[in-house]
Amino acid sequence: MQKENSRLNNIALALLTGTLVTSCAVEEKQAPNIIFIMSDDHASRAISCYGDSLNSTPNIDQLATDGVRFTNACVTNSISAPCRATILTGKHNHINGLMTNEHVFDGSQQTFPKLLQAAGYETGIVGKWHLKSDPTGFDYWKILPGQGDYYNPDFIDSTGRKREEGYVTSLITKFSLDWLKKQEKKPFCLLMQHKAPHRNWMPAPEYVNQFDGVEFPVPANFFDDYTTRSEAVYTNEMLIDGHMTPVYDLKLSTGKPKDGFIGKGEFPLHKRMTNAEWQNWVDAYAHENEQFFNDSLEGEALAIWKYQRYMHDYLATISSVDESVGEVIQYLKENDLYEN
Repeated sequence: MQKENSRLNNIALALLTGTLVTSCAVEEKQAPNIIFIMSDDHASRAISCYGDSLNSTPNIDQLATDGVRFTNACVTNSISAPCRATILTGKHNHINGLMTNEHVFDGSQQTFPKLLQAAGYETGIVGKWHLKSDPTGFDYWKILPGQGDYYNPDFIDSTGRKREEGYVTSLITKFSLDWLKKQEKKPFCLLMQHKAPHRNWMPAPEYVNQFDGVEFPVPANFFDDYTTRSEAVYTNEMLIDGHMTPVYDLKLSTGKPKDGFIGKGEFPLHKRMTNAEWQNWVDAYAHENEQFFNDSLEGEALAIWKYQRYMHDYLATISSVDESVGEVIQYLKENDLYEN
C-alpha cells in the first residue's frame, strides 16, 4: 500500500529490463532490441534480489544478476497514469499535460517509441495502458481498458474491444510472445505492462493457495494512526484495517453472489469468471473464510487477519509476474536474442 515506493520499484524493474537488453555487448553495431517490463504497485520487498524479501522471484532476480539492479532512484510522480506519461515522454507532468489519473494523455507529443520508429524499430505495447487516449507511436498495440480485470479481461486493439479467455498476466505474456515471434528483420521495442499486482490482488488459480498457513511479520508501524503526520498522509484512504472492503479486497464471500457480505459499492468477484473458475475460487478460500466468520474477530486481531489475507493475495499475484518474466527470458534465450 506504499504507493511512492511501489511506483519507484515499478520503474526500477522496467528500467532494469530495458538496461539488460541495451547494455549487453553487441556485434557489428547491431541495433539493440528493447523489452520494457512494468509491474504495477510492486514493492521492493516483493522482489527477492533486493534482499529482506517476503517472497521469491527467481526470474526477476536473473535479470538483476545478468544486468543491472537499481539501488538509488527517484520517481517524478508515483500515481499510475502520470508515471506512465513521464516514462513515455521524458517530461515532468506539468509539461506533458497529464497530472492525474483523470487527465487524458496527449498522444500527439513526442515519445520514445516514436523516436525508435523513426530510427527503424518495430514497436509494440501489450497490457495496461491507463492513459485514456489510444496509443500512438506503436505499430502494434493490445491494451487493457482502464485498470483491466484479472480474470477473462477485455483487451482493446485497433479493431475494437474483445473479451479474452484466461488470466490477465498469462494473456499479456502470450500476446507479447506472439508479437515477438513475428519480428524478423527490424530491431524491436516491446512495452510489456502488467496489471499485477495492482489492487484487488486476485491470484491465478495455480497460485491462489500458495501462501496458505504462512504468517508474515506485522510491521512495527502497522497500528500508527497518522494523527501526528501531515494531512496528506492521514487523509489518504490506504489503511489495511480501515479501508479494505470485505469482498473486493479481502475475498470474504461464502460463494453466493448475494451472500450479504458484499459491501456498498463493491462488485461481486465472480463478475468475470466462468462457473468453474468461480467454484475453484470459492473452494480456495472456503476453509479460511469459514473460520473467520466463526471467530468473530475484533480490534487488533481483526486488523492483523486482514493484513495476512492481503499479504497472501498480493504476493501470490506477483508469482504470476515472475513466471511471465521467466517465459520471456526462455524465449529470448531459445531464439538467440537474450544477448542483444
